[in-house]
Amino acid sequence: MSETENLCDVIIFGGHGDLAFRKLMPALYHLTNDGYLNGQSRIITVARDNMTLEEHRGLVKKKLQEFVRPDYFDEEKFARFAAQMEVVTVDFRDTSTYEGLKALLDLHPDRDRVNYLSTSPDFFGTICKDLFEWNLITPQSRVVLEKPIGRDLQSSRAINEEVLKYFQESQIYRIDHYLGKDTVQNIMALRFSNRFFMPLWDANNIDHVQITVAESVGVEGRWGYYDDYGAMRDMIQNHLLQLLCLIAMEPPCSLDADSVRDEKVKVLRSLRPMTPADIEQKTVRAQYVQGSINGQPVPGYKEGVGVEESTTETFAALRVDIDNWRWNGVPFYIRSGKRMRQRNSEIVIQFKSIPHSIFANKGRCISSNKLVITLQPKESIKLKLMNKIPGLSEQMRLQQVDLELNAPMETSRKPEAYERLLLDVIRANPTLFMRLDEVEAAWKWADLILEGWAENIVPMKSYSAGSDGPSAAIALIERDGRSWHDES
Repeated sequence: MSETENLCDVIIFGGHGDLAFRKLMPALYHLTNDGYLNGQSRIITVARDNMTLEEHRGLVKKKLQEFVRPDYFDEEKFARFAAQMEVVTVDFRDTSTYEGLKALLDLHPDRDRVNYLSTSPDFFGTICKDLFEWNLITPQSRVVLEKPIGRDLQSSRAINEEVLKYFQESQIYRIDHYLGKDTVQNIMALRFSNRFFMPLWDANNIDHVQITVAESVGVEGRWGYYDDYGAMRDMIQNHLLQLLCLIAMEPPCSLDADSVRDEKVKVLRSLRPMTPADIEQKTVRAQYVQGSINGQPVPGYKEGVGVEESTTETFAALRVDIDNWRWNGVPFYIRSGKRMRQRNSEIVIQFKSIPHSIFANKGRCISSNKLVITLQPKESIKLKLMNKIPGLSEQMRLQQVDLELNAPMETSRKPEAYERLLLDVIRANPTLFMRLDEVEAAWKWADLILEGWAENIVPMKSYSAGSDGPSAAIALIERDGRSWHDES
């Protein structure tokens, strides 16, 4: 690495928060030790705590030992990483407290600056304004916005407009950590570098698509935040719609950031708007009640904090239709929930059945081909095909087998999503980040559903913690003669 390659100041606002300790610091630790982040770069933590540098380094070390695998933590490597750290105290409600940060940044005024706002969205505009007023925004500055950016189109637009007063759109990186996963990025490689998939990727050959993001955990101490957002705002409006875009988008003319994002916006604008009748028939919302996870009893969503009333959904399932030539008539079934039976995130491309079977197969139907892309807990890609059962039986019998499409790892450690995304910000590559028109198009579509739910067009269902969700979600897909993919 040259002296100036990937040399920058990474400034983490809210640097003593859970996200910073759990994801950002481990990612920066690995990027530094793997040689992707210049060793002369500074990692500046901005926090409300009044803490000395040595106390800060000690705290970061403790957190890294908690969140980095023991075989990847090394005292010598940490010592080098710690030498890059700085800490300053800033009260986001008091603009006069930026003096220490200014003194630090003015030591290297020409460096690229990555301002990572790991704070409540309520502070996004305030922080950007204060950076501007202290003359800390340069042409080489970038700002990273953590989700959620607003609760609806109106509030999202207000936050973005405030940030855009001080940063250009090209300097703003709206992060969705799902897009940093290797398997998610591999969707584009699968679709656009393999000839045999190209003619099959349309309504003539695909019966339907399923996207599932299931979490076995509950809100885990984030009840106050989560109750303001729920599954629709927290997961579906961003994570699941982004996955849908990668499956449904047309081939971009290049891997240039705007070429890719142009195609994703076209998908979002092609989503069929939901009428009240559609919301009633094609959406399900539910909240978990007490149940058990791994044999251990767990309280319900409201019981865990002793609240009697809440209209926030912890589970949502929808049938989504895309009105364009490629996907006309192909339903996309998406669902996400907390306190589910198991942690599982996957995309299932269900191909249509063959028009006629010449195989007796003991009366059993031939299973349709599926492409199953698993994002977590273990990333994998499987193509499910029919194959002859070995043997000398008079009639040829078939069974479904998995063709594994998983690339061998070149290194022993698989990079985390935040490593990829932070490195892309450092390299000033916005391809995997959401552009303003993407955010607004997603909110515009989601708002119709949220408004319908607010009017109770769809009553709130319930499901036991540790289950696969409410029976209404099963009915949603079975009304169309289909069923959710489940291998376990």
